[in-house]
Amino acid sequence: MYGYKCEYCSGIVKERVVRKEVLRHRAGFVMLENVPIGICNICGYRYYHSTILKKVADVALGIQVPDRTENIPVACILCNTLEINTQEEKLYERNS
Repeated sequence: MYGYKCEYCSGIVKERVVRKEVLRHRAGFVMLENVPIGICNICGYRYYHSTILKKVADVALGIQVPDRTENIPVACILCNTLEINTQEEKLYERNS
């Protein structure tokens, strides 16, 4: 399935089984476990087979029931900065 040249560098995409991989879908995030993906041996770009992406869509859209659901802790790195920027944007919009 893999073994082709990376489209971003001169590396070769090799299959690896990743213990946990989180993918974003328009309907939400899905975590897959023990998933075979292609990873470039030079730049690290990740490639996903269409069957993997289909599974992500099916779980995100509720077509397939997940094996389990986990709570994921969220930490905001630039929260204070983002709040300040948002306030500045609101002031700018009012004064425009």
